Amino acid sequence: MTDKKKFIRNTEKPVQKYRFWIQAGVALLCIWIGVEFHFFVESIEGGNPSSVGYRPPGVEGFLPISALMSIYYFFLTGEIHQAHPAGFVILIGIITVSFFFGKAFCSWMCPIGFLSELVGDFGDKVSKKLFKKRIKIPKLLDYPLRSLKYLMLAYFVYAIFFTMTAASLKYFLDSPYNMVADVKMYYFFADISRFALIVIAVLFVLSIIVRNFWCRYLCPYGALLGIFTLVSPNKIKRDPVSCIDCGLCNKACPSFIKVDSVKTVLSDECSTCMNCVDVCPVKDTLQLKPQFTKKTFNKKWVAVGVVGIYIFIIGLGMLTGNWQNNITKEQYVIHNKNIQSLGHPRSTADIKKLNKISESGDENVSTKN
Repeated sequence: MTDKKKFIRNTEKPVQKYRFWIQAGVALLCIWIGVEFHFFVESIEGGNPSSVGYRPPGVEGFLPISALMSIYYFFLTGEIHQAHPAGFVILIGIITVSFFFGKAFCSWMCPIGFLSELVGDFGDKVSKKLFKKRIKIPKLLDYPLRSLKYLMLAYFVYAIFFTMTAASLKYFLDSPYNMVADVKMYYFFADISRFALIVIAVLFVLSIIVRNFWCRYLCPYGALLGIFTLVSPNKIKRDPVSCIDCGLCNKACPSFIKVDSVKTVLSDECSTCMNCVDVCPVKDTLQLKPQFTKKTFNKKWVAVGVVGIYIFIIGLGMLTGNWQNNITKEQYVIHNKNIQSLGHPRSTADIKKLNKISESGDENVSTKN
């Protein structure tokens, strides 16, 4: 212990309560958006365009595949497609946050991540009472399971970025299916099937047993943000000189990262939740730092940065007219009447058909199975 710095107790207040209230606020906002969208769908079901109500653009945050297509379309053409511009802006906001603060969106703003965390907290309490410790999947099983979300992400990336042209992207984004993809999503949950309920129930139970089961093993969104975590210039760093090897950071980490055995946390599962930094008893031993400077981020500024960057990107989308879509009330009414018959690409073969359609202009080539 002679080579250790003098023990200086960490007296900084934890940021977990700020994180909780930000998560809760975003979750309530999503519920409000869901209620508004419910009334919007009811209004288009009436069949009278003049009676169609307000559609909250924020619902497009739950259309990540369409948003990913829009990003690639923007990359190819320089244009933001106006069917779901809010989805494009939201995904850009999430990616920007992830570049600066790793997978922080998952632990600070994602409503699914918030729900998963609450379920995980309950599961941890149960497992500690029954087994005196948190349940952890063995590495031999954990790594293959974690690869599942990357395989799903790889499929979407391949299907969109390697098989679709600018013309086929535009054809799909202009299609009635994409226009009312949010409405189809609403009907999926409003009239949910028994099979879907069983799947959700199984995931819920698994999330009690294994913390963050969905986020850790199955969420392709999380896989995408995990990649940005690895390339982010800001990482949680440990000072091995002042570290007293108490192991509290390991116990606090929801992702089971062995923080006390590394100088820099390089993990796609780190969500910059700051739990490890909060529980560290020694001042300045664990800090969020830029990779190539000696500067540090105050924990509170992480909260400000995550929320501030996201709001800035959303505000920029609104100011530039890329928030509300250009789909007319008449189009919503017409497409909603035929919503059950609207097909979508289900394989790369279907996407190749879209390429043929976009090149030939023959709309009789169907992608519906």
